[in-house]
Amino acid sequence: MSDAITVVWDDSLLGYTMGGDHPLHPVRLDLTMRLADSLGVLGNDRLELLKPTPADVDLLTLVHDPAYLEAVRRAPTDPGVGHGLGTADNPIFEDMYDAAALITGGTVLAAQRVHEGQAQHAVNISGGLHHAMRSSASGFCVFNDAAIAIAWLLGKGYERIAYVDLDVHHGDGVQAAFYDDPRVLTVSVHQTPLTLFPGTGYPEETGDPDKAMGSAVNLALPNGTDDSAWLRAFTAVVPGVLRAFQPQIIVTQCGCDAHHEDPLADLSLTVDGQRASYKAMHELAHEICEGRWVVLGGGGYGLVRCVPRAWTHLLAEVAGAPLDPATEIPESWREDVVRRGLRARPPTHMTEGGYTGFSRWDTFTESRVDRAVMRTRRATFPYFGLDPDDPRD
Repeated sequence: MSDAITVVWDDSLLGYTMGGDHPLHPVRLDLTMRLADSLGVLGNDRLELLKPTPADVDLLTLVHDPAYLEAVRRAPTDPGVGHGLGTADNPIFEDMYDAAALITGGTVLAAQRVHEGQAQHAVNISGGLHHAMRSSASGFCVFNDAAIAIAWLLGKGYERIAYVDLDVHHGDGVQAAFYDDPRVLTVSVHQTPLTLFPGTGYPEETGDPDKAMGSAVNLALPNGTDDSAWLRAFTAVVPGVLRAFQPQIIVTQCGCDAHHEDPLADLSLTVDGQRASYKAMHELAHEICEGRWVVLGGGGYGLVRCVPRAWTHLLAEVAGAPLDPATEIPESWREDVVRRGLRARPPTHMTEGGYTGFSRWDTFTESRVDRAVMRTRRATFPYFGLDPDDPRD
């Protein structure tokens, strides 16, 4: 396996735009790549930038219904096509089919590079559009690139694929695509569905009871969960189930909307906590599946203060050259933010001073986060031969 790192990127990926006031604005991707470049992340000798090509119909229909594809094609001239299109969350925009197909092609390219051994890790920050369903758009997502890439990998003969979703919203579309497939383990760490879209992702959602019990793991965290509590909960659940499942490859959705300033959610992570989560996933990929790791973006609506910093840390972590959190952000990048007329005050450093230390979970403490951990462990751990009450598991 090559030790190269593939980053899938093309300015054309900025075409996924739903209008100037829509939260999922492609400026977040542009600012991320500019920040990563200005800090030397993209100059890493191991890193290669590759341009994607759009996913064709054969790829898209691995997950999506042909009638839905036709609806997406028609939508710009026929806004009444239905299928979840033309809503406030999923407004219709010109060339939406081509833009969504290009993002999907980028994610499949990332999976292909890792599968073929041409890269140890591969990243598509424009991907991770995890809410799209077989026949409908949902939650800002037109095509479910993550599910399509996983389906493509299954077609290459993989028997155990783990999908780990760090987005603040439940990875419902990916879970739905593989809920009856024991070859795919979906793990989602998200804000409780009691208070956040899409209203799914309860711990008791554990896979199809007839075909794939234990194939879904959901860790639903209470509002206000901060860095230390999030990392405590993650460590109490995710490493154990991944080690038990022993995936041959890991696909991670790294949505950064669990940030404390995110306008659409209510968790309280800093970019420091998010950086720690990326490091944890990187280490697990090397421990469990020889580093085969496909990395996607996802949600994140702090366009200036969160996404560029979080995903620049992500790119640096994937490239094996993490940035010092105290790194100062170049003045040229901050001036660019001001010139664009963006309202948020540009950050000055790559840290927010977040505390990422945590005590490991045990059965002798009682907090809202610990109750969430125990509920998930009791719902899922027995399927993996693990003891939900034993902190060593």
